[in-house]
Amino acid sequence: MAASELYTKFARVWIPDPEEVWKSAELLKDYKPGDKVLLLHLEEGKDLEYRLDPKTKELPHLRNPDILVGENDLTALSYLHEPAVLHNLRVRFIDSKLIYTYCGIVLVAINPYEQLPIYGEDIINAYSGQNMGDMDPHIFAVAEEAYKQMARDERNQSIIVSGESGAGKTVSAKYAMRYFATVSGSASEANVEEKVLASNPIMESIGNAKTTRNDNSSRFGKYIEIGFDKRYRIIGANMRTYLLEKSRVVFQAEEERNYHIFYQLCASANLPEFKMLRLGNANNFHYTKQGGSPVIEGVDDTKEMAHTRQACTLLGISESYQMGIFRILAGILHLGNVAFTSRDSDSCTIPPKHEPLSIFCDLMGVDYEEMCHWLCHRKLATTTETYIKPISKLQATNARDALAKHIYAKLFNWIVDHVNQALHSAVKQHSFIGVLDIYGFETFEINSFEQFCINYANEKLQQQFNMHVFKLEQEEYMKEQIPWTLIDFYDNQPCINLIESKLGILDLLDEECKMPKGTDDTWAQKLYNTHLNKCALFEKPRLSNKAFIIQHFADKVEYQCEGFLEKNKDTVFEEQIKVLKSSKFKMLPELFQDDEKAISPTSATSSGRTPLTRTPAKLTKGRPGQTAKEHKKTVGHQFRNSLHLLMETLNATTPHYVRCIKPNDFKFPFTFDEKRAVQQLRACGVLETIRISAAGFPSRWTYQEFFSRYRVLMKQKDVLSDRKQTCKNVLEKLIADKDKYQFGKTKIFFRAGQVAYLEKLRADKLRAACIRIQKTIRGWLLRKKYLRMRKAAIIVQRYVRGYQARCYAKFLRRTKAATIIQKYWRMYIVRRRYKIKRMATIVLQSYLRGYLARNRYRKMLREHKAVIIQKWVRGWLARTYYRRSMHAIIYLQCCFRRMMAKRELKKLKIEARSVERYKKLHIGMENKIMQLQRKVDEQNKDYKCLMEKLTNLEGIYTSETEKLRSDLERLQLSEEEAKIATGRVLSLQEEIAKLRKDLEQTQSEKKSIEERADRYKQETEQLVSNLKEENTLLKQEKEALNHLIVEQAKEMTETMEKKLVEETKQLELDLNDERLRYQNLLNEFSRLEERYDDLKEEMTLMVNVPKPGHKRTDSTHSSNESEYTFSSEIAETEDMPLRTEEPSEKKVPLDMSLFLKLQKRVTELEQEKQVMQDELDRKEEQVLRSKAKEEERPQIRGAELEYESLKRQELESENKKLKNELNELRRALSEKSAPEVTAPGAPAYRVLMEQLTSVSEELDVRKEEVLILRSQLVSQKEAIQPKDDKNTMTDSTILLEDVQKMKDKGEIAQAYIGLKETNRLLESQLQSQKRSHENEAEALRGEIQSLKEENNRQQQLLAQNLQLPPEARIEASLQHEITRLTNENLDLMEQLEKQDKTVRKLKKQLKVFAKKIGELEVGQMENISPGQIIDEPIRPVNIPRKEKDFQGMLEYKKEDEQKLVKNLILELKPRGVAVNLIPGLPAYILFMCVRHADYLNDDQKVRSLLTSTINSIKKVLKKRGDDFETVSFWLSNTCRFLHCLKQYSGEEGFMKHNTSRQNEHCLTNFDLAEYRQVLSDLAIQIYQQLVRVLENILQPMIVSGMLEHETIQGVSGVKPTGLRKRTSSIADEGTYTLDSILRQLNSFHSVMCQHGMDPELIKQVVKQMFYIVGAITLNNLLLRKDMCSWSKGMQIRYNVSQLEEWLRDKNLMNSGAKETLEPLIQAAQLLQVKKKTDDDAEAICSMCSALTTAQIVKVLNLYTPVNEFEERVSVSFIRTIQMRLRDRKDSPQLLMDAKHIFPVTFPFNPSSLALETIQIPASLGLGFISRV
Repeated sequence: MAASELYTKFARVWIPDPEEVWKSAELLKDYKPGDKVLLLHLEEGKDLEYRLDPKTKELPHLRNPDILVGENDLTALSYLHEPAVLHNLRVRFIDSKLIYTYCGIVLVAINPYEQLPIYGEDIINAYSGQNMGDMDPHIFAVAEEAYKQMARDERNQSIIVSGESGAGKTVSAKYAMRYFATVSGSASEANVEEKVLASNPIMESIGNAKTTRNDNSSRFGKYIEIGFDKRYRIIGANMRTYLLEKSRVVFQAEEERNYHIFYQLCASANLPEFKMLRLGNANNFHYTKQGGSPVIEGVDDTKEMAHTRQACTLLGISESYQMGIFRILAGILHLGNVAFTSRDSDSCTIPPKHEPLSIFCDLMGVDYEEMCHWLCHRKLATTTETYIKPISKLQATNARDALAKHIYAKLFNWIVDHVNQALHSAVKQHSFIGVLDIYGFETFEINSFEQFCINYANEKLQQQFNMHVFKLEQEEYMKEQIPWTLIDFYDNQPCINLIESKLGILDLLDEECKMPKGTDDTWAQKLYNTHLNKCALFEKPRLSNKAFIIQHFADKVEYQCEGFLEKNKDTVFEEQIKVLKSSKFKMLPELFQDDEKAISPTSATSSGRTPLTRTPAKLTKGRPGQTAKEHKKTVGHQFRNSLHLLMETLNATTPHYVRCIKPNDFKFPFTFDEKRAVQQLRACGVLETIRISAAGFPSRWTYQEFFSRYRVLMKQKDVLSDRKQTCKNVLEKLIADKDKYQFGKTKIFFRAGQVAYLEKLRADKLRAACIRIQKTIRGWLLRKKYLRMRKAAIIVQRYVRGYQARCYAKFLRRTKAATIIQKYWRMYIVRRRYKIKRMATIVLQSYLRGYLARNRYRKMLREHKAVIIQKWVRGWLARTYYRRSMHAIIYLQCCFRRMMAKRELKKLKIEARSVERYKKLHIGMENKIMQLQRKVDEQNKDYKCLMEKLTNLEGIYTSETEKLRSDLERLQLSEEEAKIATGRVLSLQEEIAKLRKDLEQTQSEKKSIEERADRYKQETEQLVSNLKEENTLLKQEKEALNHLIVEQAKEMTETMEKKLVEETKQLELDLNDERLRYQNLLNEFSRLEERYDDLKEEMTLMVNVPKPGHKRTDSTHSSNESEYTFSSEIAETEDMPLRTEEPSEKKVPLDMSLFLKLQKRVTELEQEKQVMQDELDRKEEQVLRSKAKEEERPQIRGAELEYESLKRQELESENKKLKNELNELRRALSEKSAPEVTAPGAPAYRVLMEQLTSVSEELDVRKEEVLILRSQLVSQKEAIQPKDDKNTMTDSTILLEDVQKMKDKGEIAQAYIGLKETNRLLESQLQSQKRSHENEAEALRGEIQSLKEENNRQQQLLAQNLQLPPEARIEASLQHEITRLTNENLDLMEQLEKQDKTVRKLKKQLKVFAKKIGELEVGQMENISPGQIIDEPIRPVNIPRKEKDFQGMLEYKKEDEQKLVKNLILELKPRGVAVNLIPGLPAYILFMCVRHADYLNDDQKVRSLLTSTINSIKKVLKKRGDDFETVSFWLSNTCRFLHCLKQYSGEEGFMKHNTSRQNEHCLTNFDLAEYRQVLSDLAIQIYQQLVRVLENILQPMIVSGMLEHETIQGVSGVKPTGLRKRTSSIADEGTYTLDSILRQLNSFHSVMCQHGMDPELIKQVVKQMFYIVGAITLNNLLLRKDMCSWSKGMQIRYNVSQLEEWLRDKNLMNSGAKETLEPLIQAAQLLQVKKKTDDDAEAICSMCSALTTAQIVKVLNLYTPVNEFEERVSVSFIRTIQMRLRDRKDSPQLLMDAKHIFPVTFPFNPSSLALETIQIPASLGLGFISRV
């Protein structure tokens, strides 16, 4: 479509603005061809009529869609022009705080003037190995691309860093070199990378200075070649320098400084070593005070001087040379203070004994008078003679300054040469990466020779840049096979020709310098005559005849001709140089050596040679031509040559460009000045790159990306299986002009603006779809609202009508009710009046009667109350006295207890850190609870007493009532009697009257008694009520106290639980930290061990390969070498001197620790010798036994007797051997032990000798027992045999005689059978005795071995104590003594328990045997005659044979150990074992072998087997350490072996889950706790190796599967990628997806389960895997702006949910793996939540608890809308987040540590498998071992 069609209403454009350069506006109506005015609406709210240029009629630039703003690559913009570039950079820099942006092949770096946390080692690791387009722009990405291309293409690389002063060139170059040093490392141990980085401080101090634009401006250009070997590791470097600004040495402008080194020297003048320099404040020297700004804010020159000296030392510049450098620099400062006085207009002089000059001469070691003379004179030479001429004051001053500049330039070259020598490597350089840090295009108000050279260099670099960009574009088009036309780009060759061609500016300048009377004015006239009006790029200013203008590629620059000739000549008087060459200071002549040599790159570029005046005529006659030619090499000529050499180097490499931009001139952080930025963008070639890209097809999409993005523009029928054809069909419909796009092999190429047009169509389509959806939804909502309102109206009507009907019915009911109420009310009033009158009458009567009764009652009550008052008053007085007494006593007790509590508090404070404190607190709490319980019991007792009192009172009340009732009954009886008497004696009227009176009196008394009883009853009831109330109060108090106690106990329990939980958490954290630290140390140790092994192998190869007389190493060396694991380091250190023995024969003083180590080694060898000797003795004894068994037995009885005698002889020989061993041990202890430990009077010696004596006594006792047993056997045999045959057992001749006497064959057979049975019985008894004796002898050997080990332990402790200080030695000895006594006590207790059990068992057996023997003796004496013994032969006892009962042990020979290790470990294939055999089979086999060695009590065999096992596992892991199955298999088996050692160790804590049979299989002789620790450390190392293996497998999948792949298709659209290709988010065949990760996780999990790995260990591995996935995903998210969008957050959350689902399927939700993904989950949620209001900010702060502040701000800054409907995060919102999070204390680190490994634990997991049931498969090749 035509470009004019895009200028529609609401289209946004850019218009020029004098302040902001470009301003955004919006069209108010459509543009039509022919319109001269555009109606625009500016962003500030104003309307504007923008008039088009009538000549060009160019429309203003269109603005890019918002979704393209802020892109990583400027070439991804649809509209490529200056305002779009400027706006994109400003948005990234100001809004997103991103300082790096790609512009095609160029990295644009904007100086933030602020330290950013984006250069750490974690960032370097994140960019290492990544493609350039996959991550956000960064200097590290450019460095990685250069490093990768060097390794891949085997082509040298260059990184060209340019920009004006203050833009950050030096810092960028420094970071690039730091990246190379970190990623590649050095090929040797000389730390070459550190030296490369150390060259920066030196070069900055002598080559950088403060300018008005930059505090650390590089005043020279440098090109550093970093050399690499074939393995692409740094081996060295070389530096070339260009155009040092020498004029700064003698002159500085206002607010500027000289080179830093001068101020560093002045700041360090007070140092003792600098006193001889006689320096002072910088303001005292002419060369350092001219700028008036000697101090840089925030820079300490003293510290910088220390850094400079440290860097010099690191680079090999000795202290003497350093002081020489400082002498020369100080001499330059003093030379600047030399003053001249004029004698006349043509001559001058120096005051006599001028102090600055004398100091200069002293420092330089030259003659004062000679230097004074040649400073004021010069030598002139003609063809015939030479004469000396005085010079004027001005000429002398200029000559002095020229000399100072020349000395500094020579010193600069000398330092550069020495730095290059230090960085030079003897190893051949395979390739290099060059880093060019060179000045950018410069234009000032006054531009001189330096600016001319700088701009000339930039013209050359720009030409090379343009050619490279054009070449890349051409290659891209050719690779995609699309037709292309020649792109017109700016070629600056005419400008370069103007400068360097024949009769160019430099040529004319050199020619004018040769002229005797050449001046700047004459040179200017020659320039005008040669180039004015002939070259379009050369102009003359209107108002000046001493200046000229050149049209450079960036801008027009006016150069002032003044000073050009002088600076180009760089003149210095030869006589002054000769004076310096004759200096006594050795270093000074070195600076001026080789002045006549050809120009080297370093010397040439550093401001050039010093052209001297002509030599005398007699010297010029010999070789006049050559000398004159060499002296005529000007600065311009040298610079042109060095620039050509640089361009040749750059053209031979692959260049990478970094353009540094200075955002403002005031060094304000993150402040963007559009004017300054545009100037630099034009100058550095960024806009030229944009223009070249825009001239062709700047927008490029792959077919899959185009289809994914613009699928919404296609109809269903347009979608074909062929994506390429589908895209072609759609584009032909959407864009009519086929010239606007081209179809390549893999991409579609678009002209500028076409992507914006497609985006507009896509946005319109989506907008129309949204409107349709909104229309439908709004109609549905309104219909739903209408139906809801209609239904509500009907309901309201129904309720209103019902309400009205109910109101009428209610009125009728009320009327009827009112009538009834009136009736009843009137009746009620009348009845109430009657009742009131009746009640009033009754009340009057009652009150009158009550008044009389009350008067009598009051009298009685007063008396009763008086008594009660007296009782209570007396009680109250007594209680008051008691309370006062108790209060006083309690007060005294409180005072005393307070005093005691204070003392106790002091003790508690002392013991506050003790563990016992908590126990005592706990005891105190128990005491308090017991006291409170005691108080409750006392209150219960009081309550019981009160209840008893109440019961007593009730009893009294009952008794009184009974009395009154009895009186009443008696009165009633008397009344009846009176009635009877009245009835009997009717005649006695008088008596009746008297009786009536008595009756009335009795009645009155009765009433009074009744009243009294009533009163008493009331009082009693009141007292009971009072008691009940008191009881209730007591109960309430009791309940309150109980409640208080419960609450206090609860509070105390909660407090203690909280403290316990907190302390537990803290302890767990500390434990995890310690565990992590320990495991890191193990990891470091294993790494160093591998490094040591590698170095050892390399050293062996280096030493042994070239020697013809090399001897082959014995095959047993490896086994012997690996025999002692714990002393491997010592053995290695002992062997090293033998291999690297030096010829020097100087004696070194004896090292005590080494002597003890050697002594320990000798002792171990002696132990080996003794063990081998014992083994030999046993072998010999076995041979003798076999020979004895093989001897013929002519007579059965005699042979059996001989066998018994041999048995006895063996027992005696073993006893003798034990005695010999004891004697040898005594001698060894007395001869070979340390004299201070084993001296006869030493305590250790006495204890040892006592133990040996007790052992020998025990042997004697055993011998006596053997003799007793022998006699008992003889007596038993004699008792069994007949009396007449007593001597048959001892004499074979008698036996033969008896046999001859027995002529009957039957008798002979019976006798033979009886003797045979007897012999068998005796033989069995002898064998049992022999076994017991062998067990005892073995126990004695074990004791001897333990004594030897104790001796070795004592020697080790002695060696350790000798190395400790005296205090620590005492403490260690006490600790050791406590440990030893504790162990001895435990051993004695165990022995005592064993002996008690043995005694009880023997007593029981003795009783049983005694009972059986008694029965047998009685039976024999009573029932058996002597003849029956011969007649009835003894029948053999038939014992039923059982199947062989295996003990769960495996036996192997010592010589088969290597074969066992080889077949079971080294050559075992994990896959076959894991699938076909039981999990952990190798571990079980190894442990069963260890059990057998323990059963034999063979210490050497146990140690050898365990050591060989550990070393073999290490060898397997070193050989196949990158195979997950192998590492997992041996981790599982190592853990199982460790669990077996624990389960069968015999410790109660590990035997809880064992069966009784498994407890029988526990180890009996050895404590293998030390080997358990070694195996635990080995398991940790294997676990860490397993983590590294799975990390290497998972790492390539994570970013692609978790971030880039679209698991939910169509959610996120693909944005344009620009020239830097980004990894596609569409899944191709070779890309990884989330399913790939899940399949890999399944593979890991199934392998670990097949290998029988512990479930807890599997959980820890899964947790580590998920942490790696989360950390790598989050780190890439934080470094990729294109991934931070709402749709990508949805994709991440979906992927995380799939990982959680995987955890649920595997029952691993409680493994802690989900928690490791929490930062990633929160980052995804942060991408999806609203980000506008303060409430949103508060929600984000509370939600993102697992993210750091830096990570939250980074995500918000990177958030990028993918569609137009999304909005960017405002800067104010990000600032609100920062304000809310400013108090959060978290790590400032941006990225997570993906290399972090959680500390691993190995919880004890006993096995239920019975060892005796394990079968060894034949496939393992272990036929040489047998089950026991």
